[in-house]
Amino acid sequence: MQIRKYNKITDEAKLMQMICDEEGWDYADKSMAEKYKAALESSVTYVACEGGTLCGYSRSLNDCGFYIYVCDLLVKPAFRGKEIGKKLVECLQADYPGQTVYVMSDVDAYYQKVEYPRIGSIFEVPA
Repeated sequence: MQIRKYNKITDEAKLMQMICDEEGWDYADKSMAEKYKAALESSVTYVACEGGTLCGYSRSLNDCGFYIYVCDLLVKPAFRGKEIGKKLVECLQADYPGQTVYVMSDVDAYYQKVEYPRIGSIFEVPA
């Protein structure tokens, strides 16, 4: 398995299809797709590939050298259980030494399973 930086030309269509195939992820919807494609390019985005198959990705924000915030982390169902998500996060730690990495999640059970400590909460400010 190889983890590398996202490449719009080789990865965009495969990544968007992976998101489309995942229930509950609406980034591939027409109303959000173009905005999300731009976010993939402007974020710290890594892809995990195995045998030519894009099997996972992470999209994170760099907070001016203070922290890294993982916004999206997804692994295809057929590849889950192989620590690909954990390896994607470890890639961030290696590329941004000294910066704390935080994961924003709505799938807390996964992060508890890999023994990431829960620090605080995220709240949505109403419009």
